[in-house]
Formats: sequence, structure tokens, C-alpha cells
Amino acid sequence: MNSAHAVGFAPFYDAESKVLILGSFPSVKSRETSFYYGHPQNRFWKTVCSFFGEQTAQTVEEKKEFLLRRKIALWDVVIECDIVGSSDASICNPVAADVEGLVKTLPLRKILCNGKTAYTLLLRYAPALKGLATLLPSTSPANPRFIKEPWQEALAEVFS
Repeated sequence: MNSAHAVGFAPFYDAESKVLILGSFPSVKSRETSFYYGHPQNRFWKTVCSFFGEQTAQTVEEKKEFLLRRKIALWDVVIECDIVGSSDASICNPVAADVEGLVKTLPLRKILCNGKTAYTLLLRYAPALKGLATLLPSTSPANPRFIKEPWQEALAEVFS
């Protein structure tokens, strides 16, 4: 399979965001839906919505409304790259997001990295943010070892 040049999304946040959840780069399904965590088997929305005792947001509008109401920002560490399908391992020629620039504008308590690739890339491109960052298991359907407890604990640190 050949790699394709792909562009990710702008950050989704508002001035009250308390936590920034960073992925590595949007999947093919996410790029098709034009919003984060668009693959129906990705556990992200179910995990985060259930922490707040809410039904899983379904539409992009419901997802955006949920994020704003709960003061959650989303972005990816890589905003542009060459990639094969949705494979993080195939990312080449990455263009890093200005995560440090965004962080300076928000009252964040924590950065939650959705998977090892996001965490590793964040430390490569924005090492000054290491103290704010927490590595969490990837919610991707490609991760067979996903457990939600670390997510619940990390969210509780921010929202309790």
C-alpha cells in the first residue's frame, strides 16, 4: 500500500478548556467524517462520555457540544504527514502541531496523550510539556489491550 499525503484538523477548544487530549494523527475514518475519533469502533467517545455518566455522543455536532460543555480540547501532535491508511507506524515527513503555542493560551490542568505514538511525538516536538502530559492506552480499535481505568483515573484528576 502506498503512502498518501494527508492533512489533519485544527485544534478543537475554547478559552475554558481544562484538558487537552492529543492523538497522533486522524485515522482514515476520522478524515472522512472531518472530526476526531470518527471510526465507529474507536473507544474514545464511549470512554470519555461514560466518565461523565452521559450517553455516547454520536454526531459531530453532539461531540462538539459535549467537548465544549465538559471543557475538553482535542488536537493531534502531527497536523500533516505522509501515511499509509491509518497506521501510526507509517507516518513519514510529519509536520508537528504547535502544541506549546496552544497550551500557553489555555487554562489547562493536564494533557492526556491517546496512545504511545502521541506521547512519544509530543515529547519529541514539545519536550517542555512533559510535566503536563500523561500517557494513556490508545482508544484505537487497533489496540487489543485497551483498558479504560487509566482514562477514568486521569479524567478524575482533572475533573474532581
